[in-house]
Amino acid sequence: MPTDALLDRFLTGLAPLTPVAVWAHGSLAGGDYQEGRSDLDLIAVLDHPITARTVWRVALLHARLRAEPLADRLHCTYLTPDTAADAERRHLTWAHERLLRRPVTPVTRAELHTFGRVLHGAPPADVLPPVPDGELAAFVVRDQRDFWRRAVDGAAHWQQDVWVDLGLLTFARATVTLREGRLISKREALEVLPGLGAPAEVVADIRRRRYGRSDGPAPPAGEWTVRRARLTRDYLGPAIDALVARDG
Repeated sequence: MPTDALLDRFLTGLAPLTPVAVWAHGSLAGGDYQEGRSDLDLIAVLDHPITARTVWRVALLHARLRAEPLADRLHCTYLTPDTAADAERRHLTWAHERLLRRPVTPVTRAELHTFGRVLHGAPPADVLPPVPDGELAAFVVRDQRDFWRRAVDGAAHWQQDVWVDLGLLTFARATVTLREGRLISKREALEVLPGLGAPAEVVADIRRRRYGRSDGPAPPAGEWTVRRARLTRDYLGPAIDALVARDG
């Protein structure tokens, strides 16, 4: 499989940086991975401080992987044992084919503890402190209120598949986490959405594109993307407002 070949080459290239651990989270760990569609979300824990030379070596590693199939979908955040516990810290990350810095969110940390896949070295429990339920719930509400609700108010992105998919699936996952205190996969979130009142046509569209399951013929592309954007935004705005009012 291209995924396995890419991971093997990544781990081989990472070895000179002496990682303490490498973990997968997201779809790759949670059993919902779709090759060619899902991202490969990784965390690497290095045994030494991340210096300017480390940054250069990380950039070179990822540059050398660019010719590999799926390399554009491989995202990795780099921690050290001394920095891993800081939930607010922004860590060196390779994502979207560039270097940036971002935190390892409470959702990612909880995923790692719940179903993280160990690709190398120590398990997450040996390096990361557990995520308190209150911290996870507060983050989920904040993410819905401060990011997704504001995004709904702007029309620019909502004709793109990725925004429709992530907007609805993230809302469903947030709802279940707040109601039941557990994490669910994107596949499970898709099954939850109808019961949350999400527009059936849009749910069917996501299912068709992600899993090849069809409840009927695909709608005409041009006018459907416009209508789908309106249906999604009209649903998500009030739904997020209700979630924040209830759980915020």
